[in-house]
Amino acid sequence: MTPAVFLDRDGTLIEEVGYLDRLDRIVFYPWSIDAVRLLNRAGFKVIIVTNQSGGARGMFEECFVEEAHEFIDGRVREGNALIDRFYYCPHHPDASIEAYRQKCECRKPSPGMVRQAQRDFHLDLERSFVIGDRWHDVELAQSFGGLGVLVRTGYGEAEVAKPRPKVNAALIAPELMTAVGWILRRIA
Repeated sequence: MTPAVFLDRDGTLIEEVGYLDRLDRIVFYPWSIDAVRLLNRAGFKVIIVTNQSGGARGMFEECFVEEAHEFIDGRVREGNALIDRFYYCPHHPDASIEAYRQKCECRKPSPGMVRQAQRDFHLDLERSFVIGDRWHDVELAQSFGGLGVLVRTGYGEAEVAKPRPKVNAALIAPELMTAVGWILRRIA
């Protein structure tokens, strides 16, 4: 079984811009593609898990999320790196569009997206990690027995200032590349 690194999208892989609603607002951090490539070379599955309730709030069509992921995937592949799969949750319990208004198992920190990835890729979750800029990313890792890394990019700095009881990051890193370096040293 293969371990995975589950990456948050906005604020971790790409810059946080609020509700991403146009492709021209996608800006990669300078280290993002190199970090993904290092994880690929180390044998990790690299999987994006992201809450995307903008469609549920009427800010854009859900198909835009797929379009954004295709754009991101293309840029990452141009850099000779690979994101194995993108998973997203389009729901929100307070959504303005009724079809999306639900409390679901796929919205982080619930482990629905991770469980689907485990089925799809036969993953070893005990040797897996989550990297993200929100405490719910760390909670996601705790929910399946992995290790969670909080990065200070995106919303991370504000999150660090407001710790959550019983939510403990294995590492608080300045950015994705430092988090990946830490993971690679742990498995060496």
